Amino acid sequence: MDAWSEEVLHDDLRIKIRIDRLLFDSKTEHQRLMLFESATFGRVLTLDSVVQTTESDEFIYHEMMAHLPILAHGNAKHVLIVGGGDGGMAEEVLKHDSVERVTMVEIDPGVVAFSKKYLPDICKGAFDDARLNLVIADGAKFVAGTDERFDVAIIDSTDPIGPAEVLFTEAFYGNVKRCLNAGGIIATQNGVPFLQSDELTGTLAAFRKLFRDATCYLATVPTYVGGPMAFGWGSDDETLRQISEETLTERLEASGIETRYYTPAVHKAAFALPPYIQDMIR
Repeated sequence: MDAWSEEVLHDDLRIKIRIDRLLFDSKTEHQRLMLFESATFGRVLTLDSVVQTTESDEFIYHEMMAHLPILAHGNAKHVLIVGGGDGGMAEEVLKHDSVERVTMVEIDPGVVAFSKKYLPDICKGAFDDARLNLVIADGAKFVAGTDERFDVAIIDSTDPIGPAEVLFTEAFYGNVKRCLNAGGIIATQNGVPFLQSDELTGTLAAFRKLFRDATCYLATVPTYVGGPMAFGWGSDDETLRQISEETLTERLEASGIETRYYTPAVHKAAFALPPYIQDMIR
């Protein structure tokens, strides 16, 4: 009999991915981790049966959450990542030689150890980079108490279920803002708006109270089904979202980074929202 991984994240939708080879299935202190190989998606990581990342399409998610805010900022030296235990976000951020320090706060050390062993093509050498400061802690408690300051904060969280629920609150976002330098940017994972509208509307309601410029941008990640995925954007510098495509091109070329999804044209277009999302976030 064929084996399948079934995701039951949404009440009215079930998706399945064929398991060609099961590599790992175990429960950590915080969640159940499963890793399997798929002919289409490569290695697939699920947490509590929800797809987190796959070797085939992780570049879309990670490039758009990392390069878009960093290139929009133009001078990001210190970057905060909350979550991101698979190392893919840190790997993309650390491609920027201009970034001097990355503080990554992950609640589950088991995910990090797991990723180093089983997902080397996603994390690559990120965990060995001297610029990475890995902090095993609750992200909400970290931002509430840290004295560090950051130019860009990337909230690479799971959906607001269990330990990640606190990462979608106004109190958390307020503490992140406290940690940002003047002109800093926060980028957040906000699910698929067509199926998870509450994630996006809740985040942007909080952002509008905290930031002068609050909106979202979009990218299409094949294994996150239900339409384009939304990423929250917040900053007190209203000019950063208006950076020209020409300037972004200059910055990307100067970085020497090669991308498979992100381009300056995609960057600009990602903020063009269809009416159903515009109506949702008003």
